This record gives sequence, structure tokens and C-alpha cells, in this order.
Amino acid sequence: MMEANKTLGTEFVLTGLTDLPRLQVPLFLVFLVIYLVTMAGNFGLILFIWKDPHLHTPMYSFLGSLAFADACSSSSVTPKMLMNFLSKDHISLIECITQFYTFAFSATTECFLLVVMAYDRYVAICNPLLYPVVMSNRLCTWLISASYAIGFLQPIIHVGLLFRLTFCRSNMIHYFYCEILPLFTISCTDPSNNALVLISASFIQASAFITIMVSYTCVLFAILRKKLEKGRSKALSMCIAHLLSVFLFCGTLFFLYVRPRSGPDHYLDKMYSLFYTIIIPPLNPFTYSLRNKETSG
Repeated sequence: MMEANKTLGTEFVLTGLTDLPRLQVPLFLVFLVIYLVTMAGNFGLILFIWKDPHLHTPMYSFLGSLAFADACSSSSVTPKMLMNFLSKDHISLIECITQFYTFAFSATTECFLLVVMAYDRYVAICNPLLYPVVMSNRLCTWLISASYAIGFLQPIIHVGLLFRLTFCRSNMIHYFYCEILPLFTISCTDPSNNALVLISASFIQASAFITIMVSYTCVLFAILRKKLEKGRSKALSMCIAHLLSVFLFCGTLFFLYVRPRSGPDHYLDKMYSLFYTIIIPPLNPFTYSLRNKETSG
């Protein structure tokens, strides 16, 4: 019991991206601008879709849901990282787990929303006459709700493992947010928990990625069979944009969780995490919305 209480009372220090004082303020300003662009882009897109009745379609409903997941993902990491640039405050275990859960919820939800969007494009291009029947409002609501439900439930497994950890090595987390793998690194608990996390994350990512690739393979074959060159180029442009977002998001997650660790400071891990937590969220609204507009125009 005393060991459990000690663990729950543990406080950590996030080392952040760099320890060089001269880089703290410039990095703060850069990531503050990125965060503001992320919030403006994602919530602006949600508001635009909500206010325009012509955009109340399955494709834009999924896009709005993806924008909300991106905003949650960025908000779970960036504010604390910005505070850390100015002063490295302590963060409790409960706060750490809350931050990790919020991010894991957003990332898992985004994975499955990308699967749903791939299925939507498959139906729209491969079975265009049946699209209004298949992608009904009821099915769209169910698919979005299922994505968020899976995102809510799946990280609970990881959180349960985190509450079982005891820390006897260090309270320094060599990361810019509370990621689960660095927490395992500084714990003195059975390392088999680490393997369980990797297996669980790899299964989610692999199953989502394979489903997306199967859907878009069918879509690409359908596009190549199109006789009209204009319709073919628009559909192909949209698919390439969607696949680019999938490769950026799933690819960085895959390299973070599946490849071997990169050393004591995990420099490459930080770069991969920085990419999918900070860089991708502001890109998705522009990538998807512009290409969707071209395709529907």
C-alpha cells in the first residue's frame, strides 16, 4: 500500500525538446503559431461545415469529426509543451496519465475515422448509384460514434498498466509530453508491460492501415476504369491526398511503436512524436477540404 501511495504521489519533470536556453523562446513562438493555426483551421472547418447546409453530407461529416479529433490531439500536448519552454514545472502522475489518455483517445479515434473515410470513398467511387442508400445519415452517425467509442475504450488498457507502475529510477521524462514508452523506461516494473503496449498499438495501427489500403486499392482500380479523363484526374487527386495523410499519420505511429528504440534520449522518437502530435493536425483540414472541394466541384 505504501508503494502504491508513493507511486500515485510521484511527480515528474518533462525535459522537453531541448535544454538550450537560447532556443526556448524561438521554439515557444514557433509552436504557439502552429497551435493557433491548428485551432483556427480545425474549428474553422467545423464551423464552416455546420453553417453550410450543402456540406451536410457524409464526406464532410467525417471530415468535421476528423478535425475535432485533430484539435483534441493537439490540445492534449501543445499547451503543456509551450508552458515547458518558459519554465519546467513538475507534473503529477495523475496529470501525466490524463494527458496520455487524452492524446491516446484522440489518436485512436483519428485512426478509425481514417478507416471510415476510406470506406466512404470506396462506396462513393465503386458504387456511386448506391451511395445515397448505403451511406445514410443513420450509418454515418453510427460510424462516427463507433470511432469515438473505440477511441474512448482502447486507451483504458494502457492507463490500467500505467497505474500499476512504480518508479525507482528517475523522475525525469525525456520527452515533451507524457508518452507511455518513456514512462516505462523510468519505471522499475516488469518490462513485459512494454511488450503488451507495443502489441496492442501495433494491432490497432496494422488493422486500420490494412483496411484503408484495401479500400483505396479498390478505389484506384475503379478510377482507372473511368472513361472520362476529367473525372478520373479529380478522383485520383483526392485519393492521393487522402493516402498522403494516412501515410503521414500511420507511418509515424508505426515507426514510433514498432521500430527499435533510438538511444537514451530517444531523439528520433521525439521527432516522430512531434510530427504526428504537432505538425499533422494543422495540415489535415487543408489537405482534405481542398481536395474534396476540387473533387466535388
